[in-house]
Amino acid sequence: MTARLKLRAEDAEDMGVIAACLQDALIPFGDMKFFPDEARFMLVANRFRWENLSARPSAEQYERVHCGICFDGVKAVRCRGIEQKKPGDVLEILTIIAEGDTLTLVFAGDAVIRFEIDRVHCLLEDFGEPWPTRWRPQHPLED
Repeated sequence: MTARLKLRAEDAEDMGVIAACLQDALIPFGDMKFFPDEARFMLVANRFRWENLSARPSAEQYERVHCGICFDGVKAVRCRGIEQKKPGDVLEILTIIAEGDTLTLVFAGDAVIRFEIDRVHCLLEDFGEPWPTRWRPQHPLED
């Protein structure tokens, strides 16, 4: 069995660690839900296991794993660039930005989900077994 991540963020610096772990995670829009009565936003992601790569990675090392993420203290959620009528659409997360009373999930294709929050409080936990993938996310530098 492979080691699973289980992380908690309580400030912007902690959130940076979770953002790094979630970079290039794939998230079906239908696997995200806001629970306003509980001030909670939850999602399930298929994340690339960056922490599993060696200094000289080979395609045999590339893995993905399912991961549950829970954001607590969420007062409101706003979306931009996301067609909410297509639950099968898959979003690719680029980063998460924590600034003051907002938390912003930035996705490829200029899509954004912004939370109005009481405080930073996020839990991330892998579940299930990782599976191999031949695709390693690439981030070429722009000119």
